[in-house]
Amino acid sequence: MYWYKSILDLLKVVFASTWISRIVTISLNSIILAMPLYFKKLAMLLRAHIDRASWQLLMTVTVLHIAVTWLLLLAANETELLGLNTYFYYYVVTTSTVGYGDMSAVTPMGRWVVALFQIPFGLALFGVLLGKVGQLVTFWVKRAMTGNKNLAHLADHIVIFGWHEQRTKKIVDYILADSKRKDRQIVLAVNDLEEHPLANYSEVEFAHLTSFTEEKELERIAISQADKIIIDGKDDDQTFTTALMISPLIKESAHISAHFIDESKVNLLRTHCKNVECSSTKSAEILVRAMQDPGSSRVQEELLSTLHGDTQFSVRLPENIAALPFSAFFHYFKEKHDAIILGVAHDLNAFNMDLNPPLHYQIKGGDILHYISPERILPAEVKWSEIK
Repeated sequence: MYWYKSILDLLKVVFASTWISRIVTISLNSIILAMPLYFKKLAMLLRAHIDRASWQLLMTVTVLHIAVTWLLLLAANETELLGLNTYFYYYVVTTSTVGYGDMSAVTPMGRWVVALFQIPFGLALFGVLLGKVGQLVTFWVKRAMTGNKNLAHLADHIVIFGWHEQRTKKIVDYILADSKRKDRQIVLAVNDLEEHPLANYSEVEFAHLTSFTEEKELERIAISQADKIIIDGKDDDQTFTTALMISPLIKESAHISAHFIDESKVNLLRTHCKNVECSSTKSAEILVRAMQDPGSSRVQEELLSTLHGDTQFSVRLPENIAALPFSAFFHYFKEKHDAIILGVAHDLNAFNMDLNPPLHYQIKGGDILHYISPERILPAEVKWSEIK
């Protein structure tokens, strides 16, 4: 510590002003006191990078090894190896011990550099880098399989809440069976599974959520950007609370479908959430209809399944379409697309749907036509100007 006292004495002589000397003294004392703490923090930071073999440390050491090797080869007069493209090729081939033999050090000093510095240290770096890459790949795969992946970047995707051993797989199969469906990702959000149950479906992302009503968890699956949501909870209470939570979070054009067993919750949810379409188990109705009109259950299956036969779809009319009678649309769709219009709705949830309306029933722009046909009819496939 004597050296800095000598500097202070020298500064006192140089600077006649007492206040200048005092400022310099305080500044130097602060620097001296701070130096041990600074070095301690630096050592701790360096140790943390070494312990976890951080990418910053590996990249820094790799760049240094490349640069020092180049400088040593320059000192050894290995001029044939020092061009940018040549050196990069030579360095990778030699350090990885692939060794094609088309390029090598020719001077005695150059060979010592390769033998004692480039290959031993480079090979160690190469091994660590490969291990780090493997670790990163394992981390990404494991995160996707365990549902911890961040899906906040998705948009216009489908979210399915809940898992049922048989039903959920069928839901996914029905979605994918639509040959003209919009190509978008499906997110399966569950809170009772630890691993991806549909890992063989490339279209399905897996998200393990601690809760369906936690806003931060919902942000991880980009619920505000989702276009279609299916809620099929383990019971009606979970379905109900999930629908209540996400209803105000989704965009205006998005649509929510929720399945219930108890119809009392259906009416309650419809009262509070206008953007949720609720469905309930209709097994009693189907059994009675099948008893009274044999074959009715098969009609239901055909209408709902996209896997075979004609299926029920819907299409929204452009807003600029002039009002026309139902008969005009009915005949056009049957003649041009082999489709039969079943009914007309005025919003996505079809609260006021008119099934089998009279031929003079007026249909206007923005209405939604529900029809059955062999495949989906896209709005762009309909020549609206020909409907008269």
